[in-house]
Amino acid sequence: MDESSIINTYRRFSGAYDRIFGRIFEQGRKEVVGRMSCRNGDRILEVGIGTGLALNYYPFFTQVYGIDISPHMLAVARRHIEQAGLKNISLSLMDAQKICFPDNFFDKISAMYVATVVPDPQVMMDEIKRVSKPGGDIFILNHFSNSHLVPGLIETMLTPLQKYLGFRPRFSKDRFIADNALDIVESMPVNLLGYWTLIHAKNSKP
Repeated sequence: MDESSIINTYRRFSGAYDRIFGRIFEQGRKEVVGRMSCRNGDRILEVGIGTGLALNYYPFFTQVYGIDISPHMLAVARRHIEQAGLKNISLSLMDAQKICFPDNFFDKISAMYVATVVPDPQVMMDEIKRVSKPGGDIFILNHFSNSHLVPGLIETMLTPLQKYLGFRPRFSKDRFIADNALDIVESMPVNLLGYWTLIHAKNSKP
């Protein structure tokens, strides 16, 4: 996985992304925003906002900042914002591994379907922790490796193609949590057959 292959992959996907992945991943997006328990004036960062499929779920009284490395996906998100007349959303072309916001800036941060896409998930998580307030809420929604025989076999077969698929088929949840020292509040299966996982963590930095 490298930056150029990610950008090229989502250049190809951007026009059809909503049709292919909109309904499949919808429940997970709703679950993330619902569990944020947003308060008036909350500053929220959505890392890897893509085409903006979660934007309609955020309350109008929050300020949402969306970042993505793909200009093609962001172009679709901007059209969604204009069509829906959303005034509380700001979009920026930005690498999740180099987040250009100050320390301790956000109350809540989400990264939906991003951890298996970035070249270095740990660097992304370091940046997320940096820009999150102490005690802030972090929501990670992602596919993690499946321990069952058939799904595990499929993931292993797809691994050599990950550069073209745009994500890592094999990705350990336990290792991800341990590597990033996540202070877990809850973890739950979401989406079709519970194949994806929503992790809610607190930013435990002092």
